[in-house]
Amino acid sequence: MTSILAAVATLVVGMSGGPPPDEARVQTSDGWLQGVVAADHRSFQAIPYAAPPVGPLRWRSPQPAKPWQGVRDATRPGQRCTQSNFQGGVTGGEDCLFLNVTTPLGARKGLPVLVFVHGGGLVTGAGDAWNPRRMVQHDAIVVTLNYRLGAFGFLKHPSLDDPYAGNFGLADQQFALRWVRDNIAAFGGDARNVTLWGQSAGGVSVCSQLASPGARGLFSKAIAQSAPCGNAVLDPATAVERGLAFASFAGCSTEACLRGLPASQLVRHSDRAETFQVHRYATGKTWMPVAGTRALPLQPLTALQLGLAADVPLLHGGTKHEVRAHVTFSGQPVDYPKVIKGMFGKEASRILSAYPAGSNPGLTLATALTDYGAMVGACTQLPALKAASRGAPAYGYEFAEPAVRQFEGWPPSATHGADMDFLLDLMPTSFTPGQKAFADRLIGHWVAFAKNGDPGWPVYQGGIVQSLAAAQTGPIDLAREHRCGFWQTIR
Repeated sequence: MTSILAAVATLVVGMSGGPPPDEARVQTSDGWLQGVVAADHRSFQAIPYAAPPVGPLRWRSPQPAKPWQGVRDATRPGQRCTQSNFQGGVTGGEDCLFLNVTTPLGARKGLPVLVFVHGGGLVTGAGDAWNPRRMVQHDAIVVTLNYRLGAFGFLKHPSLDDPYAGNFGLADQQFALRWVRDNIAAFGGDARNVTLWGQSAGGVSVCSQLASPGARGLFSKAIAQSAPCGNAVLDPATAVERGLAFASFAGCSTEACLRGLPASQLVRHSDRAETFQVHRYATGKTWMPVAGTRALPLQPLTALQLGLAADVPLLHGGTKHEVRAHVTFSGQPVDYPKVIKGMFGKEASRILSAYPAGSNPGLTLATALTDYGAMVGACTQLPALKAASRGAPAYGYEFAEPAVRQFEGWPPSATHGADMDFLLDLMPTSFTPGQKAFADRLIGHWVAFAKNGDPGWPVYQGGIVQSLAAAQTGPIDLAREHRCGFWQTIR
């Protein structure tokens, strides 16, 4: 009997062409990877999608990664891109162009792919910080990635002649998307069904990629969270002015000098603080993509309005109380009239009349700037949604569920970043049963959009978007809720 069973087993193996596949191993165009098979997902980390941008490749467009022999260990995160840490030091390094692939278990093919671009003001963050294990349970593959940050990713200086000068971070993201196009089928993904997805600075990146010729055809859908595509990025003159100021800070005036400095001398610790302060415009942040360049010829909104952006389905929205996080970071107490006068000049009296300070000036400031939306918030989403809807389906939303972790001294808020705990795991989170059910529904909406371009509610029209909260989900008039008619009169 034993010999008969052995013969049958041998026959089965022969018919299948070999032993059952090892789910922890995948072959890419550059070589084999050894990942991790967990109880409910597979993960492959620290996959190089481009050559290390070090030495002569600093401030150059990304170049192909070097293939490897044997099996590469993909069980641990790769180095993060150079950035300031919270203690005033420098962490990470320049050899950082890695991505991570997380898949459900089981041999599957043709799964939708979400490529997530992390936030962090374009000065901090990393792809491996976000664990998509819950999302892949909905039959999707999630790719997270690192891209060059701060001066390494967004410096525009007259001595830099690379076509992506000022936009090296965008070039990295495009290179990662090409890697996904060429390799994701080996993980079970559909290279023709890739959704580019970003939150905060990652959302700014998505808006920019919609308008970038170099990204055309690399993704079939887009999700921009908490980064209105109606907001401008930098113009070349401002970017060069900032580049010269940065070079002066570093003690250099030439490309050769800048290239010769150690990475630690090319990080300004003030960048992190300035990025998360309150500004009137998104371009008040230290580093931003640069429009009016070969890499990004037009501002994202202009490209959308002229029909020159990628015609792909767009899921676009933000949180209900975006700027409360920024006001909190800026510190209390807030001199509300002084801040408004400094930002809006002669228009300040109208704003102070429409938004009286009340008993909590910081809360009033956050409410006004969230409504205005020119840094981040509500009203600047609407022209982008309107323009995008002319070429492809566009879906608006407002995330209204209070954050799992609240700021002390503030009412329960759906502030900037509140949505991310419900989608990806940044740190251990304890959900109530209601929150867990809501998180599952929210992930279901995002994956449904990635699968077929429809999150499960009507397309955008006339200021109406979908409000998303545990207790109640349904259409709301975003323009009315955030007084966009008033803000259209502010110049």
